[in-house]
Amino acid sequence: MRCVDGAVPFRGGGFAPADRTVVAILSLIGLVGLWQLGASAGWIGSLFLPAPVAIGRALWALTVSGELWKHLSASLTRLAIGWALGTVFGIAVGVAVGLWSAVRSPAMAVVAALFPIPKIALVPLFIIWFGIGEGSKIVTLSFGVFFPTVIATVGGVDNVSRSLIRMGQSFGLPVWALVGKIVLPAALPAILSGFRVTSSIAIVLLVAAEMIGADRGIGAFVLSAGNLYDTDNLLAGIVVLSLLGLTVAGAIGVLERRLLRWRG
Repeated sequence: MRCVDGAVPFRGGGFAPADRTVVAILSLIGLVGLWQLGASAGWIGSLFLPAPVAIGRALWALTVSGELWKHLSASLTRLAIGWALGTVFGIAVGVAVGLWSAVRSPAMAVVAALFPIPKIALVPLFIIWFGIGEGSKIVTLSFGVFFPTVIATVGGVDNVSRSLIRMGQSFGLPVWALVGKIVLPAALPAILSGFRVTSSIAIVLLVAAEMIGADRGIGAFVLSAGNLYDTDNLLAGIVVLSLLGLTVAGAIGVLERRLLRWRG
């Protein structure tokens, strides 16, 4: 359909959704406000779902007493070590699978066989193998992070232009230079997207592992509060986990913006 002056209207805008931080924050504030209103009016029972104000008081008490940091520091240490180990080994295996046929078939067969297994179901087995201490928890997180990282890395490496690799080989670049200067930078968008998935998986597995065998950690704290029907502290622990997930997602977003500036 032509305009009055004969010019054709532009129709090629495409779908380009923009992030509106203010709208997102206002949406969360509105949801919390409705929650508080329902609790204050008596529509929501305090045992069923404590009011945000009560959860805030519980968080403040935990912070002042130092108990929150005691549990959070234990969880952060396990999360950092487990996620890092699973990520490093996952990227290494994913690159090898994406580049060499001798590795691809056997490695992908193992990944296909073990990836569908719920990692939470393996926690008791890891406790038998590695004990009730930190080893079993870190192995659980690493195991859960490893397989999605392999899959994301293989997908990224498979999408690297083979002409770029052949060009590097024609210039006599060694394997380490090909991987570091061509393969990994080109596969980085897929790998970083995988980080978002694996960080969420790691937090879920962290809570499960701490609930099964730990005296410190956010998962252990939430389980203890639930057993005592202390819903204020239970929801406070869940809020901490939500903030932890948001913080990790924000850090990955910053990493993406810095490492992928070349995309424009």
